[in-house]
Amino acid sequence: MRSLLSCLLLFGILTAAHSASIDRRDADFQSVQTKLTKDMSGRGGDPPEKYFHESIFDPHYDGRFADHTIPYAERKRVLSNLITSYLATFADIGVETWLMHGSLLGWWWNKKILPWDTDIDVQVSEESMAFLAHYYNMSVYHYQTPRIPEGRDYMLEINPQYVNGDKSDNLNVIDARWIDTDSGLFIDITAVRKSPHHPAGPDVLTCKDGHEFRVCFSEFVGWMKLMAKQERHIFPLRDTYFEGQAAKIPYAYAEVLSAEYGKASLQQTFYAEYASSLFP
Repeated sequence: MRSLLSCLLLFGILTAAHSASIDRRDADFQSVQTKLTKDMSGRGGDPPEKYFHESIFDPHYDGRFADHTIPYAERKRVLSNLITSYLATFADIGVETWLMHGSLLGWWWNKKILPWDTDIDVQVSEESMAFLAHYYNMSVYHYQTPRIPEGRDYMLEINPQYVNGDKSDNLNVIDARWIDTDSGLFIDITAVRKSPHHPAGPDVLTCKDGHEFRVCFSEFVGWMKLMAKQERHIFPLRDTYFEGQAAKIPYAYAEVLSAEYGKASLQQTFYAEYASSLFP
């Protein structure tokens, strides 16, 4: 049974419900460091406009919390704990979130993280991102459960540039992260936004990473009859399970995956050295 032991504001950096909290450009190493004595993030070589700084040894690790990659078997366990803690926390605080990209593809095949994945991708609405920024930014959640008996801390960090939805801000396409402060592995969280001036019409949701989604049902006149064309991609969300935890996925998940990875991604049962035996 999951047990949420505590929710702590990180080292007094920010206070909940304080709108000025997102004005801080960066959570530096000294503010958040745990076990490391040296910052292994790439902030020294990154452009000043970039908020999140991946590690200098692997882009899927946060160098403020890790100085090396971890073995494959341990990584699978850490990633599984990462997503289950994230989904449980967001359910607790009432924020709707759903699987996307490679994580959604992993759900399609076996409701688990793909064996070659080193990160996890999820989405929230722009309204939810604003809520998280104002009330939960820089919160640290401590979990101690039967699957995490030693206990583990996870930090939610919001990119202050989430308020800029323009795709030209290509250094900040990740709006937030859920970070394992022990291993440095993280979940990328992106916001979907309404795009009232989109060339295709107002019923389009967009992300800063370039993905676009339809949100409505439209009708068109087909040959000799009126037909209803379903174009709803994300909402209403579907309830499911992922890594054994209750989760949500987009409404038209197959269409979303086919658009991103091609139809073969839903049929081909091998990838690189990973054979069909890995799939049900």
